[in-house]
Amino acid sequence: MTQQMRCPWCGDDPLYVAYHDEEWGVPEYDDRALFEKLILDGFQAGLSWITILRKRENFRRAFDGFKPEKIARYTPRKIESLMNDAGIVRNRAKVEGAVKSARAYLELADQGVSFSDFLWDFVDGRPIQNRWTKDHKIPAETKQSQAMSKALKQAGFVFCGPTITYAFMQAVGMVNDHLVTCPRQKACRELS
Repeated sequence: MTQQMRCPWCGDDPLYVAYHDEEWGVPEYDDRALFEKLILDGFQAGLSWITILRKRENFRRAFDGFKPEKIARYTPRKIESLMNDAGIVRNRAKVEGAVKSARAYLELADQGVSFSDFLWDFVDGRPIQNRWTKDHKIPAETKQSQAMSKALKQAGFVFCGPTITYAFMQAVGMVNDHLVTCPRQKACRELS
């Protein structure tokens, strides 16, 4: 795939290109993987995604593989150790927010709600197939991301505003926002 054909946001950074070509827009249904992505998107707030992507393996190590059962039990001591971990984004509100969100995730599970079903319901269980020709036309949020944000907040999740949830929806394939000129647009459409 040539750079000129790809969505322009990934540029030519090899890590970003691999993320674009292999992950972004691919429908994800695994509860834990969705939880990880939502938490990482929350950490991205105010930063670029490439910053988070470069630290993703450190995040996975620091946050026990994003297992909600472990994160929900983090003590103040564990939070302090995370605040001293240069391999992640050291923002206390975001670290404490990950703990709150893990507890909210477990609360949903205790109610018998699959996290995947909870999230995919906002797009009626199927990816929205957009046909954007220019990246500047892609919205920062939609009525679906606004509804998802509201429901997540009501369930106790944090760092999940409508712009964050729309970026999340794009990343996990709930919406296909690859440009029509990008070969990944068709490839992701065929996955739905």
